[in-house]
Amino acid sequence: MKRQQSLEDYLETILMLKNRLGLVRSIDIVKELNFSKPSVSIAMKNLREKEYVIMDKDGYISLTSKGNEIASKVYERHTILTQVLIKLGVDENVAKEDACMVEHDLSEETFSKIKEFVNNHN
Repeated sequence: MKRQQSLEDYLETILMLKNRLGLVRSIDIVKELNFSKPSVSIAMKNLREKEYVIMDKDGYISLTSKGNEIASKVYERHTILTQVLIKLGVDENVAKEDACMVEHDLSEETFSKIKEFVNNHN
């Protein structure tokens, strides 16, 4: 997995967990992504150093505005691409997996046109 994609996946996961659970801890990320505790711990350290997340004294993780901007962008791409693939007849689970792969590499121009198409055909 490319470093940027991994970073984006972590930030997107934190955003999704926050929306679902309210509060996010490293263990929640471990369970969601099925990664090891040490891997998530290292990733959280890197995200804190890059100022994408903050962790309070109780271990709860929050996105900074910088982290939230990236997470929201990736989540929007994932959501829209998943919807498009499902409308094309792709199985929902396959659509989610494929959207996750495509969301990181799709150009801004192409995604913008897909988003425009979806908005005009709903």
